[in-house]
Amino acid sequence: MSQCDTCTYYVYNEDYEAYVCDVNLDEDDLARFYGGQKNDCPYYRLDDEYRTVKKQI
Repeated sequence: MSQCDTCTYYVYNEDYEAYVCDVNLDEDDLARFYGGQKNDCPYYRLDDEYRTVKKQI
């Protein structure tokens, strides 16, 4: 299980029929990801459904 599996921005794209990262990255960020210069994603946010429910109550 990768870090992406629990991220809010990791969504299913029906056009590609696969899960994709839904964050708009600029060219520098994209180059860092492909170049392997960064291990942790700066945009990672835990997909916590319970936090949303707590706000509704």
